[in-house]
Amino acid sequence: MSGPLLEVQDLAKTFDVSPPWLNRVIERKPKQFVHAVDGIGFSIARGTTLALVGESGCGKSTVARLLVGLYEPTRGAVRFDGEDIAKTLASNAALALRRRMQMIFQDPYASLNPRWKVQDIVAEPLREHGLLAGLEPQRERVGELLRSVGLSPVDRDKFPHQFSGGQRQRISIARALATQPEFLVCDEPTSALDVSVQAQVLNIMKDQQREKGLTYLFISHNLAVVRHVSDQVGVMYLGRLVELADKAQLFEQPRHPYTRMLLDAIPDIHMTGRSRTPVQGEVPNPLNPPSGCSFHPRCPKATARCKVERPQMLEFQGVRVACHAVEEGRS
Repeated sequence: MSGPLLEVQDLAKTFDVSPPWLNRVIERKPKQFVHAVDGIGFSIARGTTLALVGESGCGKSTVARLLVGLYEPTRGAVRFDGEDIAKTLASNAALALRRRMQMIFQDPYASLNPRWKVQDIVAEPLREHGLLAGLEPQRERVGELLRSVGLSPVDRDKFPHQFSGGQRQRISIARALATQPEFLVCDEPTSALDVSVQAQVLNIMKDQQREKGLTYLFISHNLAVVRHVSDQVGVMYLGRLVELADKAQLFEQPRHPYTRMLLDAIPDIHMTGRSRTPVQGEVPNPLNPPSGCSFHPRCPKATARCKVERPQMLEFQGVRVACHAVEEGRS
């Protein structure tokens, strides 16, 4: 129980996005690959929350799908409770592992089957894993799960279209909790919701974590949400981790220039009059990423070394940062 629940080592995922073979032959073009995740590593302690943040397209959702086995990694390993996930999912123990880890998807309108009643949606994991036999015990258990996420047991007999977005996301959470998992991957679970509803859903997730000792990987681009739910924060840029730190350290003393730019973009009434460094430029094309440090075209601290040498993830006073400026003391 002392070690981390989840360990990720040098994880990478490459997608082949080449045109069809005949097009490549006629146009004389080589194959094209996108390095969606490019050698990241982290660990999550039991009962804690690690949040991954970054701009759209930086690889956060790909990491989520790699962790739960929806994608096979191109390189690296994911260990859950000391066991390699890829090997476990290829063995007879796959069902037991899937019972211990679940995922909450981003869009509550797309992740629920519109033709199924809530009873069938939430009870599906119970049936698939053989946790409860008989309709009546399943109905009772679904009622308990709905009550735990702030809905009524009478909602069992309704269809998803009869609920608002926030209520649908609560149904998704109830479904994820049905197998009594230890680890939940939350892929921007509140991004499609209104701000007031976001707070309700986040509070439900925090309550469930306290009551059941759950471990979360929480993916978001909203730093205000991350500050509310996380214990540790990892900042991603173009498929790589550029900073990993405890929440308090990261928000009070960001090290990487990209992290500073993200935090400067948050409106804060206490910082009126303070000069800010706006996030410059656009995320580069992942088909043709920059050489060296992938952030150097947008970085105010970039030097000639940044353009040719990829920075390694190093630890500075308990914070892991991949930045030449931090390493050289220029930040």
